[in-house]
Amino acid sequence: MILTPRNVFTSTPMEPFATKVAILAQKLAEILAEKLGHKSSFFQESCLPSTCYLRLNRYPPCPIPSDIYGLMPHTDSDFLTILHQDQVGGLQLVKDGQWIAVKPNPEALVINIGDLFQAWSNDCYKSVKHCAVTHPTKERFSAAYFLCPSYETVIESCSMPSVYRKFSFREYRQKVQEDVQLYGYKVGLSRFLV
Repeated sequence: MILTPRNVFTSTPMEPFATKVAILAQKLAEILAEKLGHKSSFFQESCLPSTCYLRLNRYPPCPIPSDIYGLMPHTDSDFLTILHQDQVGGLQLVKDGQWIAVKPNPEALVINIGDLFQAWSNDCYKSVKHCAVTHPTKERFSAAYFLCPSYETVIESCSMPSVYRKFSFREYRQKVQEDVQLYGYKVGLSRFLV
């Protein structure tokens, strides 16, 4: 079976979809690195099938959608996220300081740059703040694939002078968890500025 964004939620099992988006994520990371002038095996060596994951999200209807987030505003903590949203929609992102809705397209996947790619690219690529909002009468689904390294992987900028100090993915995840416990939100890369 050939999986397209249109039939991803009705296909069983999800493994073929996960395999295809894993290959796509590696290819996109390679292309983005090459655009910065870096031919590197870093992503293939650091982002293994055992460290990346696919998450299926279900957002039930909510009669007060303007007051309730399905997923709070955030940036992704990985290198890349590949997202398929159903036709109900609900993904929003910040552009020029304003929240805008990402119109669902059955023939497209949404690609998000994550915090780790922002640090690795030395701010050439930016992680975008986004959220998921609920719908008042319709259930919503999405599937997200996260290109993540092992916890031991050291993240350092691919060019100098570096905007961020070196850090491991484990240290980054720990700081994110501490921030959420202390402040209720992720502080993010600003903790790692040089």
